[in-house]
Amino acid sequence: MPSNVMTDRMLAVLPEELRPQAAQRLAANEPVLRRLLAGLYGGHANFDAWLDELMASLGALYAARPAELRAQDERRAAQPDWFLSQRMLGYCAYVQNFGGDLNGVAARIPYLQEMGVSYLHLLPFLRARDGENDGGFAVSSFDDVEPSLGTNADLDALTAQLRAAGISLCSDFILNHVADDHAWAIAAKAGDAAARAMFLVYPDREMPDRYERTLGQVFPQVAPGNFTPALGGWVWSTFYPYQWDLNYANPAVFAAMAAAMLRLANRGIEVFRLDSTAFLWKREGTNSMNQPEAHQILQALRAIVDIVAPGVLLKAEAIVPTRELPAYLGSADARECHIAYHSSLMAASWLALSEQGTSALREVIRNTPELPPAATWLSYVRCHDDIGWNVLRAEAGADGSDANARLARASRFFAGAEGSYASGAAFQSTDPNAAHGSNGSAASLAGLETAGSEEERELAMRRLLLLHGLALSFGALPVLYMGDELAMTNDYSYQHRPQHAMDSRWLQRPRFDDERWRQRGEGDAHTGDGDGDGGRSAAANMYQSLRRLLDARRRHEALAANAPRTLLADAPDGMLALTRGERFVTLMNFSSQPQSYALQGQWTDCLDGRILDGAVTLEPYAMHWLERGATA
Repeated sequence: MPSNVMTDRMLAVLPEELRPQAAQRLAANEPVLRRLLAGLYGGHANFDAWLDELMASLGALYAARPAELRAQDERRAAQPDWFLSQRMLGYCAYVQNFGGDLNGVAARIPYLQEMGVSYLHLLPFLRARDGENDGGFAVSSFDDVEPSLGTNADLDALTAQLRAAGISLCSDFILNHVADDHAWAIAAKAGDAAARAMFLVYPDREMPDRYERTLGQVFPQVAPGNFTPALGGWVWSTFYPYQWDLNYANPAVFAAMAAAMLRLANRGIEVFRLDSTAFLWKREGTNSMNQPEAHQILQALRAIVDIVAPGVLLKAEAIVPTRELPAYLGSADARECHIAYHSSLMAASWLALSEQGTSALREVIRNTPELPPAATWLSYVRCHDDIGWNVLRAEAGADGSDANARLARASRFFAGAEGSYASGAAFQSTDPNAAHGSNGSAASLAGLETAGSEEERELAMRRLLLLHGLALSFGALPVLYMGDELAMTNDYSYQHRPQHAMDSRWLQRPRFDDERWRQRGEGDAHTGDGDGDGGRSAAANMYQSLRRLLDARRRHEALAANAPRTLLADAPDGMLALTRGERFVTLMNFSSQPQSYALQGQWTDCLDGRILDGAVTLEPYAMHWLERGATA
């Protein structure tokens, strides 16, 4: 059994029966953890005492982990790529919109199983700030459920029911900041020096002004600047004035946040979406994003998870350009997060629709790097946030185009300008020199809301399915956003709520439409649902078409996240062609005109069973998933 101060301190607080297992994990991860923590905090006078206390805390949390979760940890540690299977499917929703409360979400578990969901991301459900709270992202307590959504007992019951159904619960864990009514902030306001040190506070504007010279602004229209007057000075607040950034140069912050995350893991949270990871470390003269220390913090958290709860996954919410993404997944020698959002792929797929060309999308795919073992991208079509075009500036300019002008056209297109079919809204840009982001539901952005004829509705549905087809076949962990599977359109009711009226992201944050849900199994007979669809309702059309994709994906190992992917360069500009493995090809037409592609040999369409031999012609916005020499 290994022996050193860190190891011995942790093992000392564990029951005898857990020590051999813990010692094994410590042998693999403790050297990395010690190196990272020494690099971050070794210069502090009380570093050794702090480290001793941290390891004792980890031991106590290890001992408190329920036996069922420890058993799951063992199974997953023995198969570290368990989440890369083509059978993995995510679903993302707000608790209040999907089920009303946590018990209502539990009642929807059969629906999730019907679609084959194995990963449920519930957007913030921990106790949030009173009043404005950025949709729950201003957290007041990491240890309590938001009262309007249920109780801690309800959360415990939900995680148990999801686990029994084979569904891993993902929770947001906001790393960068807490609400200004969090216990630390309240104590700091009362004069507690230790609590004040949890934040970045400056006595006057000298340092804030120096930092601001190179900082961007996340919400320049409604929350300009990065500092807010508080605590007798200026507190760093990257997002909103009521969200106070944490001071990760203070080791007490790291220890407290690591413990908070593990307490949630012990309640059955199996995946953590680590929010705003790019902002964790501040450095004058930079944009204070993606700093080396931010990665060291994430790597240290990963080492702690691998010791205490190796069945838990970490997901980096780093909406950054493709070239900056791999760092958040680390390497075989420096493991970081297990999953990272491929926001460039998402944005490029919408750009391809607006341009009816795939040049930028191909550039994103060419630039997508190989991943370390047991890591994956997360693919998606829409989410609760805007489509941020800035992540595509490199790819949009790779062919010599004016990237800003090109992306600005896309932004205008999805706001409905210039005769576009889209119904969306421009969103404030994180960069004043770049295009505004775009908001709106996937169905509305794809043209379903404006469709005035059967042909236009059909094209809108094809576009919607096409984007989902890419997310499902690219080679990632795909996540559906609540309502997209039912072709739900924009929710304009936010304009009548004063606390939301200035934030167009609420367009794509509707309540789950139970009427559409009831229509999902309709047959071909005319039923109508207010969409004016001449056959099945739009909800039934989308749901059943998507289910065919999901069912086909589960059957084909070539669509697993870690299966090889090759971009085929001989496809016309309006098309995208990818091989997956040795015998699988996806063909996708992003244009309004038919596109032809030459096939060698005989192929089976995995979606409808047709046998294709020779050139294939794709109708506008059509898609084929083809397997060589296979039968349906």
